[in-house]
Amino acid sequence: MKIEIESTLISEAEIQRRVRELGQQISEDHHNRELVLVCVLKGAALFFADLFRALSIPVRCEFIQLASYDDRTESSGHVRIVQGLNENLRNSDVVIVEDIVDTGQTLTVLMEEIQALEPASVKVCSLLDKPTRRTVTATIDYVGFEIPDAFVVGYGLDYAQKYRNLREIFCIKT
Repeated sequence: MKIEIESTLISEAEIQRRVRELGQQISEDHHNRELVLVCVLKGAALFFADLFRALSIPVRCEFIQLASYDDRTESSGHVRIVQGLNENLRNSDVVIVEDIVDTGQTLTVLMEEIQALEPASVKVCSLLDKPTRRTVTATIDYVGFEIPDAFVVGYGLDYAQKYRNLREIFCIKT
């Protein structure tokens, strides 16, 4: 499928400003706590790296990879774990770092997976929130930007594994 980049939705400067604000808030909320950031690969990798550096407190990191989109612009509705967690999360505060929460199905599966590891708390930090697409209830504790129902690429978000390297977030037309 051919895609066309329509317009810039969020600039690089806006992204970096908001990441610093989120890092400050997470640091304040988890001061003197055992914090583990869980990066949801591959889409959240760039956001995760910038957020990780924006924190002013000691923090561990962990990675998990899930898939539900494959090479389409719509979720398949089926979430599969491609790479699971390796870290002991028991009694730790966990912040899941997502690129985008859309239907909420991926986040629901991930929350179940992490809750089974008995953390002290679990919060969610998502760069983008698309609440108009929710099919299940999903709570996001730290939101970068709420966006309309559009397919977006850039800053880690992809279409068919391409466009992740763009420094801004763009709407695309398929």
